[in-house]
Amino acid sequence: MEHNRKPEKPHPLSRKDFRHFLPITTRWMDNDAYGHVNNVVYYSWFDTVVNQFLISNEVLDIENGAVIGLVIETQCNYFASVAFPEEITAGLRVAKLGNSSVRYEVAIFRAGEEQASAQGHFVHVYVDRTSRKPTQLPENLRALLQTIQHAVA
Repeated sequence: MEHNRKPEKPHPLSRKDFRHFLPITTRWMDNDAYGHVNNVVYYSWFDTVVNQFLISNEVLDIENGAVIGLVIETQCNYFASVAFPEEITAGLRVAKLGNSSVRYEVAIFRAGEEQASAQGHFVHVYVDRTSRKPTQLPENLRALLQTIQHAVA
């Protein structure tokens, strides 16, 4: 019976699977009582790498833009611990580009490691700032996102 099949276990991706990277330094406050970075911090890193990419490439105006991205879904798998003090790199790619939504995939790499310590996804729906109704991706945003879009084999 199909419904009894176990879901496939995720496997860590490698740096070569990503097109944009952002170095991040862990902070003392990122560690939890167990001596490693707490799971909620990874989601902060996901948010940081996505928005850094958009803002630094001048396609997202967080203060005055007519179109804004709202997070509707996030997910993360953990493969190896990260702890303070460490330098990590967040890798970013676009997995799916819709009319008003984008599925980003993000991986966290420890310094000198090729395999992800954690990876997941982050979905934005772009909406009109005032009405909060979904809107088409602006052309400059779509063009930028296509530069990091992952080709599905």
